[in-house]
Amino acid sequence: MVSAMNLWIRLLWLLLSAAFRPALKLPHDASVIRTRVWPNDLDTNWHMNNGRYFTIMDLGRFDLLSRAGAWGRMSRKKWGPVLGAATIRYRQPLEVFEPFDLETRVLCWDERWVYIEQRFIIGHGPKAGGVAAIGLVRAGFIDETRRRMVPMADAADILGISGPSPVEPAHITEWKRAEAALKEVTA
Repeated sequence: MVSAMNLWIRLLWLLLSAAFRPALKLPHDASVIRTRVWPNDLDTNWHMNNGRYFTIMDLGRFDLLSRAGAWGRMSRKKWGPVLGAATIRYRQPLEVFEPFDLETRVLCWDERWVYIEQRFIIGHGPKAGGVAAIGLVRAGFIDETRRRMVPMADAADILGISGPSPVEPAHITEWKRAEAALKEVTA
């Protein structure tokens, strides 16, 4: 219960502080959230739990959408964000009380999905500025009324995106191939 409450407090802080932080213009701007590792974020090895990274990544995407003005527009259309896939690469542990920044940015999109990169940047000490972990997310939007995925051509307007997608990075192309292979295994 305490662990869940910590996340609600972080979300409430994001909601309250968003009004005082600059608006974001997608796809060029990134959300940056500064936080720290709290005792209830820890695993039995006394560093941030691997699952907690994914939960904090949710907060980064929420901040990105809300500061880009998309959250309200999505709510009015009864659209909700959904994940199609997520992966993470852990590089260095984040220790108790260690500050870090979570940087969330849109990399590219295709007809159905937007691809987002999320980096956990170490906040102090000899490794300050280093990447503790990097996550990739394939996200989209579901029309709650029609119960169908929203094409990115329609979602781009809600996100405030105009023009074509940036060039798809090679690591996203490879990840998409791996995801397609995994989809076949689970079909």
